[in-house]
Amino acid sequence: MKETPQQYVDRILGNIDGQNPLKIQRTTAKKLDKITSRLSQKQLKKRPAPGKWSIAEILAHLADAELVASWRMRLILANNGTPIQGFDQDAWATTFRYEDKDPRHSLKAFRILRESNLLLLETVPRKLWENHGMHSERGKETIAHMVRLFAGHDVNHLKQVKMIAKGQNGK
Repeated sequence: MKETPQQYVDRILGNIDGQNPLKIQRTTAKKLDKITSRLSQKQLKKRPAPGKWSIAEILAHLADAELVASWRMRLILANNGTPIQGFDQDAWATTFRYEDKDPRHSLKAFRILRESNLLLLETVPRKLWENHGMHSERGKETIAHMVRLFAGHDVNHLKQVKMIAKGQNGK
């Protein structure tokens, strides 16, 4: 059974449990690089099970999700209360052929977009972190909430990548 939007939020936020979300976001690309640098293209593109994403597909997803974060934060910061459209990650994975993406390029795109987003967050007045958008599926989301969500999203996918890599290395 597919989880509800609230179940998703609860699960993702549960990943950060008291940790600093900006610290998580600052270290994610480096952690991903460390985990994946010793893996071959074949290992990066191997799916752990039918219907499950490979590390390469997860990296492509993270790059696209960071692009979404960039757009949403800018919309919200400039237009408090603006509508935010959700997206179907599986439709994006199929449409944009995540399985064919070069995982090194995806990680590079993720890193560049993340650095840009962190710089944005460091330069806008903290009071704007309370600006919000109205997500089409999850309702009101402030910048502060989005920062926590994206940190939890990072941890979620870092766990997946570690588990898949461990299976690839036999460790």
